[in-house]
Amino acid sequence: MAGKPLVLDNMAQLNVQRVVRSGSLAMHVADQLEALIGAGSIAVGQRLPGENGLCESFGVSRTVIREAIAHLQSLGLVTTRRGVGTTVVRAPRLEAIPVESVRPATVENILHILELRLEIEPAMAALAAERHDHEGGQRLQAAHASFMRACAAGSLAREEDYAFHYAIAEAAGNPCFTTFYTQLRHSIIPRANLLNAEINPSGSGTYLSKVEGEHTAIVEAILAREPQEAQDKMWRHLNRAKTMYDTFHGA
Repeated sequence: MAGKPLVLDNMAQLNVQRVVRSGSLAMHVADQLEALIGAGSIAVGQRLPGENGLCESFGVSRTVIREAIAHLQSLGLVTTRRGVGTTVVRAPRLEAIPVESVRPATVENILHILELRLEIEPAMAALAAERHDHEGGQRLQAAHASFMRACAAGSLAREEDYAFHYAIAEAAGNPCFTTFYTQLRHSIIPRANLLNAEINPSGSGTYLSKVEGEHTAIVEAILAREPQEAQDKMWRHLNRAKTMYDTFHGA
């Protein structure tokens, strides 16, 4: 759900997502601000809105905003001075991405699916953390190991990525989740929608290494039976992908 536009000092308005999830609300705010800075929507040298403006746009408390700003400060992206406010001092390092270009219809379809997954899969991961049995945990670990082997072999790991998320759907103990995955099949994985000519070989390895780390964090949270942590890790994993493909939207 979109929040109120984020109004910058130069009166530019940026659309942000109102934060309605429980858990690490500050990280959800920080992720969106970091993405806006990385995309150049909030430029280096520009001031962020004050706390009141950020609270209203994101629909969160001052405490959440302060924690989000503290996280951005820890990354060296912003600095805060009394009487001046919070200023962007550096853009985040551009991460390698596995895409050279994407057909407009393809990127639109990818974004539609990611938007749907963002509403479903964090809850699915939380249920998997609560409900998985021994066999479900073993299937999830096996799927994760298969994904890592495929990445190490230089594959794009499309099949293995699908199998990983399907294993989480199974572990959630609700057949509607597996039906959801079965109906969409491999198109649910963004890379499965890309032509070989659209792949950036030099960036794929670095990108998949990051995905592997995110998968590992999700698995650890599920196996530790930490529903909120699993939900939060899954949301950040999918939202990062959506943010990346957003850069191709309208390009």
